[in-house]
Amino acid sequence: MIVKKSSVIIKALAASLLWSTSFVGLKIGLSHADPFFLAGIRCFFAGIILIPFSGHIRIYLINLQQHRRFIFGLAILQTVLMYGLYNSGINLIPGSIAALIFGTSPLITAIVTHIHVNDDKLSRKKFFTIFMGIAGIIFIISGRQILESVGIADFIGILLLILTLIVSAYSSILVSRYSGKINPIILNSSQLWIGGLILMIISIPVEGIPDNSWDLEFILALAWLSFLTATAFSLWYSLLKTPNIKVSELEIWKFLIPVFGAVLSWIILPGDAPTFISIFGMIVIASSIIIYFMPRKF
Repeated sequence: MIVKKSSVIIKALAASLLWSTSFVGLKIGLSHADPFFLAGIRCFFAGIILIPFSGHIRIYLINLQQHRRFIFGLAILQTVLMYGLYNSGINLIPGSIAALIFGTSPLITAIVTHIHVNDDKLSRKKFFTIFMGIAGIIFIISGRQILESVGIADFIGILLLILTLIVSAYSSILVSRYSGKINPIILNSSQLWIGGLILMIISIPVEGIPDNSWDLEFILALAWLSFLTATAFSLWYSLLKTPNIKVSELEIWKFLIPVFGAVLSWIILPGDAPTFISIFGMIVIASSIIIYFMPRKF
């Protein structure tokens, strides 16, 4: 059991660290490509990358045939709808607002699971943890930069990102319920390349024929986005498959995404340094996670 708990922690930390790097890559990618096309090609390549790691190709094709309805439905929900909304929304708003919206992911997931999953209710302890986590994110963001004034485009972007989080919560519930029926890497790979292909097809009438003049910056951003999508979701799917792991409890680890994002920006970006209030926010988030997963009752 100790090994299993440590494995869950390592996988959750790794997935959160990978997702924390996506904002920079997306901003670079969206400066070269339209949202639907970028989402499509990113997910298509991510799915293809995973095929060699999913076992024998014959087993892959058998699973694709046996579970085609669920895979196609998940591709529409998890990749086409979620990434279409995600890229469109993040293209409209500053990174600071996007980080704040995504910081509410555990709360939105907790509400969705409270409504739709009988054994995953929003307890007092869970609510307190989520409240502390969101407060910590606000401290981190306010310590790094002042939120820009919100206009019409920002409002639309915020709405699209909230819809993204709702879709993501439903997707996690579906994957959790379907656990044990299909290898998580095969499931992730197939739904990604199928959904990515659909998104690229949709992008042509919506956004026009994509420009093929890609520079090295875009290629590197696309490669990293594809890698992190393939790896992070494979880790997340394997966690959702783990017995006795509730979706809303797993989402609490996502509070670490803005923490990792802030630390990476301090390391990479010149002039971006830690402040007392942002470090205090990180302490609040770390405390909320420790309090929640402590063995004693709240």
